[in-house]
Amino acid sequence: MTGKIILASASMHRKTMLEAVGVNVDTVPSSIDERAVEQALGTEARDGEVLATVLAEAKAVDVSERFPDTPVIGCDQTLTLDGNIFHKAADMDEARRNLLHLAGRTHHLNSAVSLALAGKTQWRHTSIARMTMRNFDAAYAGRYLANAGNAVLTSVGVYQIEGLGINLFERVEGDFFAIVGLPLLPLLAELRNRGHIDG
Repeated sequence: MTGKIILASASMHRKTMLEAVGVNVDTVPSSIDERAVEQALGTEARDGEVLATVLAEAKAVDVSERFPDTPVIGCDQTLTLDGNIFHKAADMDEARRNLLHLAGRTHHLNSAVSLALAGKTQWRHTSIARMTMRNFDAAYAGRYLANAGNAVLTSVGVYQIEGLGINLFERVEGDFFAIVGLPLLPLLAELRNRGHIDG
């Protein structure tokens, strides 16, 4: 393990993922307004891959400007279906509506990670997973949300695939780590290449 790295996020899940693989990480949430960034992108924001990449970079750069001597990791996930971007549900009613809209269909989960130093982006990567939910009815969606609890409101897709959320799916195509929070393998390779972690 080498020097400290900052995660530009309040996500304890991502912090735990990084610590579990030996990355010495502190969390410093970014202060950017994600919806303002999305609005500034205009029509480009409809591209979930572009939006996730831009947001991950913006978060990393924002925090890196405050801690210029420390590598900063920024992350973001977007969910797209039929050209529409889904955000984290505000409450369980919206979560239920989102689940029923996704049921029986294939959506894309775009998971971006960026590395910044001295306020400048040094590296970026985005993984895209194809997520096919099985068909289920409103009663099942309600039972799932009751069992999963408010934790689903922290996930853009209203599921946490590493737990009960896997029961919602018929097929998953993509990097598991990217689906659960960030593209870990490409990030670790880049951190090793730059000498930020032992390798």
